[in-house]
Amino acid sequence: MKFIGIIPARYASTRFPGKPLALLGGKPVIQRVYEQVYGEFDDAVVATDDERIKQTVESFGGRAIMTSAEHRSGTDRCYEAYQKCGAEYDVVVNVQGDEPFIQPQQLQAIRQCFDDATTDIATLVKPFTVADGLEALQNPNSPKVVVDAKGHALYFSRSVVPYLRGVAPQDWLSQQTYYKHIGLYAYRVNTLREITNLPQGVLERAESLEQLRWLEHGYVIKVGMSEVETIGIDTPEDLAKAEEYLKIAK
Repeated sequence: MKFIGIIPARYASTRFPGKPLALLGGKPVIQRVYEQVYGEFDDAVVATDDERIKQTVESFGGRAIMTSAEHRSGTDRCYEAYQKCGAEYDVVVNVQGDEPFIQPQQLQAIRQCFDDATTDIATLVKPFTVADGLEALQNPNSPKVVVDAKGHALYFSRSVVPYLRGVAPQDWLSQQTYYKHIGLYAYRVNTLREITNLPQGVLERAESLEQLRWLEHGYVIKVGMSEVETIGIDTPEDLAKAEEYLKIAK
């Protein structure tokens, strides 16, 4: 099977405009993401709607494809970029452009989901630990995933799911394994084509989580496990935290 990693990166982020070009340890965030992805798959490309991002990617030797500024989601941007990439692949891996610390073992974990011939969509989760604390578990910006016995996602939520009836919230993490969603997706090309044509669903509108559209329309999402923490960058404050993490990681 042939895999391509596509990194959607737009300039006009609501909470952090110009985020892909912000410097992290002296390099643009998008460069750090690209360097983590490049070499892990058969190809890697940045999908953007901004010429400044395209020029930056090309300046460090990466490949970028211009896509429409009208896309509703990174998934739609990935599909347009795939159509323009000039080659055929079996699986598209969507790596968010604000995940500069994505690790090779995580990329391999999502790749391995396709060792199962029935997998059409895959994503990753990481178990919360007691040390993470209740505040991290309850953070609505960190979606939780309920996983079935076969390793498929049952539901994604910004709320804490499952709710432990009769158990004090401060004891939830010691009584139940909760899974944090890592925003990394992979799709067989035919599935990617189909889901980009789906209308928004009730659940997606309620939680503002695109993956609920796929579940609501009957798609099965395979879940890979990761023990590695990632640090996504949504705000300038997150960038400052990432700078500190980079200093410690060196």
